[in-house]
Amino acid sequence: MSSDLTTELIGAFRWNDPGRDFPHLVSDLSGWWRSPTILRALGPALAALFRDEDPTVVLAPEVTGFIVGPLVAVALEVGFVEAYKGGHSPVAEPMTWADADPDHKGRRLSLGVRSRQLRPGDRALIVDDWITTGAQSRALGEIVAACGAVTVGTAAVVAECTPAVAAELRVRSILRAEQL
Repeated sequence: MSSDLTTELIGAFRWNDPGRDFPHLVSDLSGWWRSPTILRALGPALAALFRDEDPTVVLAPEVTGFIVGPLVAVALEVGFVEAYKGGHSPVAEPMTWADADPDHKGRRLSLGVRSRQLRPGDRALIVDDWITTGAQSRALGEIVAACGAVTVGTAAVVAECTPAVAAELRVRSILRAEQL
């Protein structure tokens, strides 16, 4: 992992205080997306975390997963499959859905993937910007399995999950949350 990328990610990140009615600070990743240096390096850095696992497809949830997922797919020279959050899918074709456990905000989400895009034998790499509870990665793993494919792991820019979640979901990350 390039220490230059780590330095850039930390420098471009901000915590925002939305006010007294909100119980915690909110992460602001917009500096990452504004930096061409970060965008150029992010896909190859995340891809390197799992290159030895020979993924055949990258799978990522909306919204920011739609940014990092294609960057990783290009770096790995594989395709990208988007996962929609329940109620937001513009797709009028068969979807494979899974319900996620409550996330760090207590929300219960459903995630769906176009069924035809994950194939038996695929080796799916799940990619996201931040992993805390593992709820979305776990649900995506269920979808992958339902389609006859296997999950090789989860690549994240930031991991804030427990060691147990990291082991279960094979999480590898560029940063740990405490670095921010």
